[in-house]
Amino acid sequence: MLPLLAAACLAGAAMPSLAVDYTLQDLRIVHPYARPTPPGARTGGAYFTVRNAGKAADRLTRVASPAARVVEIHSMTMDGTLMKMRPVAGIDIQGGGELALGSGGYHVMLIDLARPLVAGDKVPLTLAFERAGTVDIIADVEPAGARGAAVPGAGHGH
Repeated sequence: MLPLLAAACLAGAAMPSLAVDYTLQDLRIVHPYARPTPPGARTGGAYFTVRNAGKAADRLTRVASPAARVVEIHSMTMDGTLMKMRPVAGIDIQGGGELALGSGGYHVMLIDLARPLVAGDKVPLTLAFERAGTVDIIADVEPAGARGAAVPGAGHGH
């Protein structure tokens, strides 16, 4: 019986983890994830969707993580063929609305990583909202090509 139990545990450990969703008052943080970084990379990205089931708007104002020395909320836009990434002070989530942070749009930049992100790692993030307060979440580091919250039609990734 013990070898069978050990085999079952190992089989479960080899399966990809499923991202967990988080709730903070009227906000639901859906499928937080990050992508692996190349060896020696100093920056990475984290992504998730925020759904606001309430009537009042809220605003994502800050993200923090022990995985990086600096964490910024960024906007990515295209100006012709030139990609422009800029930090933003916050992002509004309308009442009854949704905000998708994904490659090719708004995203979380992890700058000066403590170590490269490897598929299977977990990245702790603390999200601060203007109205709802703060929530600690975990972003699973998922390999490229895994189901993510990418912005449709976007061609940029970290």
